[in-house]
Amino acid sequence: MIHNTYPIQAEGSLPDTKLVTYIQEDSESIGISTRPLILVCPGGAYAYTSDREAEVLALQFLAMGYHAAVLRYSCAPARFPTALVEVAKAVLLIRENAEQWKVDSGKIILLGCSAGGHLAASFGTLWAENFLAEKLSLSESEKEKIRPNGLILCYPVITSGEYAHRGSFENLLGEQEGSLERSRDPESLAAKLSLETRVTDKTPGTFIWHTYEDGSVPVENSLLFVSALRKARVPVEFHMYAKGGHGLSLANRQTATPDGGALQPECTTWIELVRVWLESNYISE
Repeated sequence: MIHNTYPIQAEGSLPDTKLVTYIQEDSESIGISTRPLILVCPGGAYAYTSDREAEVLALQFLAMGYHAAVLRYSCAPARFPTALVEVAKAVLLIRENAEQWKVDSGKIILLGCSAGGHLAASFGTLWAENFLAEKLSLSESEKEKIRPNGLILCYPVITSGEYAHRGSFENLLGEQEGSLERSRDPESLAAKLSLETRVTDKTPGTFIWHTYEDGSVPVENSLLFVSALRKARVPVEFHMYAKGGHGLSLANRQTATPDGGALQPECTTWIELVRVWLESNYISE
């Protein structure tokens, strides 16, 4: 494994923003020339990036035979669109190094948990917006350089409306701009970042899982996004588990909290389900 860290800086970035890569060693004895890459955006309500949803997930995909990377993006007091621009810069860096790292540049998949799911889904729905291209000094024809090829969303924050995780939006936008009152104004930034309203046919195919019992980020967040993807005819696979709270990560002992929480045996199957989804959609016969 080639393990490196690359500083990622945009206007407003915090000093420790970085991309950590986990690249498979190339070998003449293995008949694989290039591999997809899974770019992980940990959760943490846009207040921090959770260790429980970072390297431990990257290593799961490394074991499956993929390349992986973790983006430690800027959180509060950094505000939108700082983290989104950092994702774009990370994707651009990966594509610029695709030949050297043996990455299939047409198979870069973003994974996000909770608020990291909002970040990944934001990028999946907004990557072609002019403001991102301008931030990276990309021409119209160069926008494809930052195009994501798939999304994996784990109990994602999606909506700024009735079922919002308000803390995530307040950390992302500021307390006033991220409030429920602002989200009711269709011209507000909060409303524009209610991602069920931003899905288009340019949004990549998506895998989503959530739990019915999630009391922090209600499952309606995922249901709204699934419905929007369906209307836009974007392929989506969705799994809702009957049991389990929020922030489960792998839902096993590897990602349990210090007090023994976040253990939910019923939900441990998601990582195998996403492996099948990846092989079905991103591995050529």
